[in-house]
Amino acid sequence: MRWLVTGGLGFIGSHFIRLALQARPELEIVNFDAMTYAGNPENLRDVQSDRRYRFVKGDICDADAVNAALRDGFDAIVNFAAETHVDRSILDPEAFLRTDALGTHVLLAAQQQLGIARYLQVSTDEVYGDVSTGESLEADPLQPRSPYAASKAAADLMVLAYHTTYGARVAITRGSNTYGPYQYPEKIVPLFVTNLIDDRAVPVYGDGLQIRDWLHVEDHARAILCVLENGASGSIYNVSAQTPRTNLELTDTLIRHCGRSMETHVMHVADRPGHDRRYAVDCSKLRALGWSPRVPFDEGIARTVEWYRVNESWWRPLKERAR
Repeated sequence: MRWLVTGGLGFIGSHFIRLALQARPELEIVNFDAMTYAGNPENLRDVQSDRRYRFVKGDICDADAVNAALRDGFDAIVNFAAETHVDRSILDPEAFLRTDALGTHVLLAAQQQLGIARYLQVSTDEVYGDVSTGESLEADPLQPRSPYAASKAAADLMVLAYHTTYGARVAITRGSNTYGPYQYPEKIVPLFVTNLIDDRAVPVYGDGLQIRDWLHVEDHARAILCVLENGASGSIYNVSAQTPRTNLELTDTLIRHCGRSMETHVMHVADRPGHDRRYAVDCSKLRALGWSPRVPFDEGIARTVEWYRVNESWWRPLKERAR
């Protein structure tokens, strides 16, 4: 059994590769990654000596490179490769459209041309847009409000179009906000934790009352594996631990774990343009496949804070390079 995992040097992708290799002894994985700023080989240092793992540097928008990587025969493609940070998408929407939409098309075309049995698209709950009440269902309309969310929605629609038009065996996961070890420190949890470790203030957008569901990366990786192996073709599965917190509540939790103070370490800044107020998804469809979250929010946050404390050598060079 052989899978091509794209974007596997990134945050969620690297956790998925580690999980899949541990859970499936017969599995071989080729990790196809362009090694952009968030693709870090250190994320998978512990599996580099595994004979079942191989890394290939390449861009999913490059059809020749994709087809070359797939030439030895594969059973599945799992697409994590994407531009993901909303703030970056506001500054450079075209880069997001290229990778997230065009790159997805290139992979789907390769699946069709080479007869690869399964394709899984890793998406986001942000495609539903702002959800003032209730929870988004997989069949709800897409109302993306940022260039990032729009590019991911375009990719999702292309996946479904390949299923309808060509009969491609595909599935989509739409995950909520994910946190844990190895997350690039521009995202809120690692940014805030590393700032607090350095006794620096954390920037809270607007009033900080935006609501997000928080999902530990290990639970997210298990959900993707579950859908890849058990999900119905042409189906979408929301992924969430359904642990909503306002950004201020999250900030307070991180500050307490880091031994700092809300009074001295919170800096309110101008809100992000088009900032969605609330995301919430119903994941009963995924639970029906047998998945459920295992990492409670408080435990997951404590473990994550401790990981960043112990692994300064991983994150500090990334922050210094970004300055």
